[in-house]
Amino acid sequence: MGIAAAKAVQALHFDLPPLPYAEDALAPVISAETLSLHHGKHHRKYVDTMNELLKKESIRASSLEDVVRASQGKLFNNAAQAWNHDFYWHSLTPKKTRPAGALLRRIEADFGSYDRFAEAFAAAAAGQFGSGWAWLVEQQGKLQVVTTANADTPMARGLRCLLTIDVWEHAYYVDYRNQRERYLSAVIGERLNWEFAEKNLATK
Repeated sequence: MGIAAAKAVQALHFDLPPLPYAEDALAPVISAETLSLHHGKHHRKYVDTMNELLKKESIRASSLEDVVRASQGKLFNNAAQAWNHDFYWHSLTPKKTRPAGALLRRIEADFGSYDRFAEAFAAAAAGQFGSGWAWLVEQQGKLQVVTTANADTPMARGLRCLLTIDVWEHAYYVDYRNQRERYLSAVIGERLNWEFAEKNLATK
C-alpha cells in the first residue's frame, strides 16, 4: 500500500446517520425515549468506537460495508453494529404497511402466506438466545428468515438483506421490559417498512 493510500485509510471516518423519522414517530410501538437512547447512545457509541479503531487499523475500504467485510474482532463488532442499526432504522416506518406486488408473491411462494412469514419471523426473533438480530434475506433465489448473534450480519456473507429486527434488550426494554414477544408482535404487525424491503429486493 502506497503512502497516499495509507493516508486515505487513516482518514476514513463515518458520521452517525440521522434517523429517517422523528424520535416520536414510531410511538406507541417504540417510544421516543427508546429511540433517543438506542440511536443517540448505543448507535452513536458503535460509530464513535469504530472511528477510533479505524485510526489504528489498516483497512482497505471506501464504505461501511467494506469495513464490515474486511474487519475482524472489535472493529468488526462495532462496524457491523453501526451498519445493522442504520439498516434497522430503515426497516421501521411510522405508517402501517404490508408487502404488495412482486414482493408479496415471493413471500407467498417461499413461506406459503404473509401470515406464515410473520409467524416464522416472530418465532425466529423470539428464539434468538441472548442478543442478536432476526432478518428477512434472499439466499440462493429464495426468501428466508435467519438470525444472527450479537453483531453478526448476513451482509458480511454476501446475502441480500431485506428487513431486520433488533432483539438486543436495549431495543425494547424501556417499553416492554423483558417481554420480547410483545415487542416483536407490535413491530411486525405495525412498523415493518415493506417499501424498504421492496427496494432492497429490487437492488442489483
